[in-house]
Amino acid sequence: MREASYRAAPVGREELLARLEHVLHARGRALLTGPAGVGKTEVALAAAARAESRGETVIWLATLPSDRDIPGASAAALIASVARPDVLDRLPGPQRDAVAVLCRQAPAPEDGRDLIALRLGLAQILREPALAGPVLLVLDGVERIDPDSADLLRFALHLAPPALRVVAVETPACHAPQAPQLWVPSEADVLLVPPLHADEIAELLIHHRLPSRMAGRIHKASGGNPRLALAVGRSLADARTPVHHAEALTLSGRARDLARQLLGAAPAQVRETLLLAALALRPSAALIRRAGRPTAEADLIAAERADLVALGGDGTVAFTAGVLPATLVHDACWAERSAGHAALAGVVDDPVEAVRHRALATDVPDAALAAAIGVAAETARRRGNSTLAAELALLAAESTPVEHGPRRIARLVDAAEEAARAARADLAIRAATDLLARDASPPDRVRARLAVLDTAGQGLTGLDELYVHAMEDSEGDPALRSAVLLRLAVKYVLADGDPVRSRAAAVESAALAASMGDPRTAARALTVQARMDRVLGSPDAETVLAQARALEMSERPLGIRNAAQILTIRHALFDARLSDARDALNALLPLVQQRGPVEDSIELFSTLAEIESRRGMCAAALAHAGQALALTLEAGLSPGPAWYGLALAETAGGSFIRAASYARRSVQASEEEGDHVFLSRSLYALGRVQLVNGDVASALETLSRVRTEERAQATVDPSMLRWHEELAEALVAADRPDAAGCLLAEVRPVAERLGRTAVLLGLDRAEALRLAAVGGADEAAELLASTAERFGAAGLPLERGRALVALARVERRRRRRSAAQSALQTAAGVFERAGATPWLALAAETPSARTPAEPAPAGEVALAALTEAEQRLALLVGQGASNQEAAAKLFLSVKTVEARLTRIYQKLDVRSRAQLATALGAARGHAAP
Repeated sequence: MREASYRAAPVGREELLARLEHVLHARGRALLTGPAGVGKTEVALAAAARAESRGETVIWLATLPSDRDIPGASAAALIASVARPDVLDRLPGPQRDAVAVLCRQAPAPEDGRDLIALRLGLAQILREPALAGPVLLVLDGVERIDPDSADLLRFALHLAPPALRVVAVETPACHAPQAPQLWVPSEADVLLVPPLHADEIAELLIHHRLPSRMAGRIHKASGGNPRLALAVGRSLADARTPVHHAEALTLSGRARDLARQLLGAAPAQVRETLLLAALALRPSAALIRRAGRPTAEADLIAAERADLVALGGDGTVAFTAGVLPATLVHDACWAERSAGHAALAGVVDDPVEAVRHRALATDVPDAALAAAIGVAAETARRRGNSTLAAELALLAAESTPVEHGPRRIARLVDAAEEAARAARADLAIRAATDLLARDASPPDRVRARLAVLDTAGQGLTGLDELYVHAMEDSEGDPALRSAVLLRLAVKYVLADGDPVRSRAAAVESAALAASMGDPRTAARALTVQARMDRVLGSPDAETVLAQARALEMSERPLGIRNAAQILTIRHALFDARLSDARDALNALLPLVQQRGPVEDSIELFSTLAEIESRRGMCAAALAHAGQALALTLEAGLSPGPAWYGLALAETAGGSFIRAASYARRSVQASEEEGDHVFLSRSLYALGRVQLVNGDVASALETLSRVRTEERAQATVDPSMLRWHEELAEALVAADRPDAAGCLLAEVRPVAERLGRTAVLLGLDRAEALRLAAVGGADEAAELLASTAERFGAAGLPLERGRALVALARVERRRRRRSAAQSALQTAAGVFERAGATPWLALAAETPSARTPAEPAPAGEVALAALTEAEQRLALLVGQGASNQEAAAKLFLSVKTVEARLTRIYQKLDVRSRAQLATALGAARGHAAP
């Protein structure tokens, strides 16, 4: 027997586990199959644990590789783990003797084993547990069961009663003998355990406390194989220096060993064919056959059977995991790689690819070859293949003879900048490292370092040395100094959280660029200045942004991520001019999708998701946020920003649970990257959903952290991240209305000075809740009704619905049940039209089924007199919590709990905890949730 506690479904396997249990219930037999490491055993473990939790008997047989060559080994192991002495004693004599011989408890008779008796004996042994109730037999590793055991098990299972259900776990191999079939399953019985999606890999990494910022890269490297993904993740976590988001992944230790084990499922001949596929840019069966492998088709089919590659209908070859070709190339010697590239160079049908293979087939620098590679790089650039262009540019530099030193340096600079355009940090770092080791001029050193910085994405922490040297080398060159200052301006706000220094660097960069007649750099610097002006609450932000837009009109920017046009759209979003923002983005989207880098598409989809979330177009928001995440993971970029967008979209129209999950992921990724901007945003998203869910203590802690982060960054403008109203509401809910009032009084003048009308509406909602908490229910209801109407007029339907829900709660406290019901019904209509599923559930919290004219019971009237914070404390104490326990759960001091309990006793006219529990029980019998 196998002891197991109840297990939740492994990450990403909830649906598969449900299908498995359905098949077992309907047919009694299931085969889990898939490549090694994909998680078959984990699924079987979860099914077994759930069976045990229902009181079922679980029998687990895990085979070993050596079992295949030992006749009867698996059957003997099964008998040893199942059969009790009394069961064996009840077997008829011939069956008992045959079982004893199999288990080496008696010598084999001279005339050989009695196979019929052995079959019947095993069938009876398996029948015994089933007589006492349902039994689940798990056979883990059926491909390793020896033929004799397979024959015995097939017979025994054929006679098994329906109460005995079987899960077999199989890992197919391309060259091993076919695993013996224990039964002939119908198609529905065979369950393929698929690889995990990129988002599920991210969840898996977080579950195992591994860095999640590289989830997209790890998914590509592992092909979604959980065991391989965890090995790669642990390699990254154990690395001495953090791996850059676009740098080649570290594949040492366990990750490399696992890749070798997977490749070991194929014979040597198949691996030789796969090496050619790994060396080719666009591998196909025909190409590999022409390159000297006449058995290419058969070898690739065998590799596909082992789940090493996937074959397309046109013969194209794709490896199932990125570590497989990387390991094949890594483990091949130079002579093997050179011969492979030479063979491919003679058969590929693209001259660019032919030049690439020629370059990789030799390690001798050659001026003519370097020139040919440079031409090929230019061709790849014109085709829009920036990654291939970057690789070829670096090859051209590395193929340049040493006597052509200046030419090599020029090509290294070009290679670094080409790598930056392709977001290939590994190539940029290689080019820059080679250049900096040579006698390069200061301008060339600066350009190489800037290329490395431009591939850093969100991860700018730890690159201070690059900035310092770039500043030194740009001394006396205004154009280069302007470019370095622009990068510093971005670094100061993202990595250092210092908008004041960022603005100063941007101002100096813009002035230098203008003096050199460089409108492109000037526009980018003015855009950063405008962003910082907005953060710092400067009224000049829009004027500076208009200057940047004017420069962009004359000099089209290379991208939009840091361009004035996208910042203009975001300012419209902050100001709740949502239709303007959406229309401008929709006009940009086709252009960006056609010829822009993937980062621009991600930026647009993420911003669209935010806009549609606020507009109440919830389905569109979820779709846009999902596209942004898919593109992010596919490109291997840090998923923190995309997870933040999904948290907002899920909060609007998906699920509060999923919203909190995405927000937590974004927090972790932003912390890993050292990204202060998105750390604040993701904490805000998390705190908001915690508050709406009623987890006031957690919301207060999270939103207080947002306040600390934003104040550390000297953020003044309250429209860019509207945490103030959420924190004020959390303070009110925690029975700290005075602190909420101070916060509102602090931010309101700023919002009024800057004309942030949408922010003022949110502050009014929070102020109304504060008024209700201090006894001003009438004034609160009037303010909430007015605020809800103004939210609707501003085109913010979800905010309107939220204000109506708050109004309903205040009306309940005023004992105006009809008004409360009307507010909730209106809110429900708003949420339903928007597709705001989680908010609709909040609006479904109706006061009660009693008619409005019917008087409320005394207990309900008394309970309605309590504030929400007092109700939470009363419920905790009424359920038996001590003052200390209640204080810990509500994040209050014991003295505050004692003072609040005194007020509760007075309002409910009770004198003890027992009377409080009785009053609460009576109230809960009538009151609404």
